[in-house]
Amino acid sequence: MTLEDLLRRIEHLQKEHTGPVIIGVVGAPGAGKTTLVEQLMKRLMAEQEISAQQHYAHVPMDGYHLADVELSRLGRLDRKGAPDTFDAHGYAALLRRLREPRNAVVYAPGFERTIEQPIAGAIPVYPSASTILTEGNYLLLDELGWREVRKQCTEIWYCEQDDELRVERLIARHIRFGKTPLAAAEWVEEVDEPNGRLIGTTRDRADLVITLEEVTAV
Repeated sequence: MTLEDLLRRIEHLQKEHTGPVIIGVVGAPGAGKTTLVEQLMKRLMAEQEISAQQHYAHVPMDGYHLADVELSRLGRLDRKGAPDTFDAHGYAALLRRLREPRNAVVYAPGFERTIEQPIAGAIPVYPSASTILTEGNYLLLDELGWREVRKQCTEIWYCEQDDELRVERLIARHIRFGKTPLAAAEWVEEVDEPNGRLIGTTRDRADLVITLEEVTAV
């Protein structure tokens, strides 16, 4: 499976569906979901004229993180990133809205890692956007709220990455955004990896399984 294969698959889905195509990309923390989607977006937009670049949008699940103030109120701040620390229903509602005919810009929330907080209205999705890529951890989770997310996606792809490399990159990312090496390693072991094991149980529900080492090497 190469980047070219994935681009051809997107093209096939575009031809097969008359309405908007929403492709979800899922995987454990640090698996490389965002990197893959960014690579796909770069290629998709490069192949279009500038005036046509609004045909594509990248809407990440991370915009639906609950803010720290709400996680503190709920007593969940110490496990931020678990399924119940996201607004799954709000995320599903956004994807549902993007599947429907639109005559105005839809503004999706983003996530700013430097402050580790969601940012409202950060991502414009234009009415002409007919292919939307979305990525996150729990798109295949068989739980209330997340089931509705799955229903809104045309396909969902599961990303696999070598676990040792994935954990190494995950720790490095936490350090880059402010944690000490010890705190980063502890967070990965106590929070990220349990979440990763849960995400792994959803693998068989995916429409496609991608080995990231092969894709990013092309």
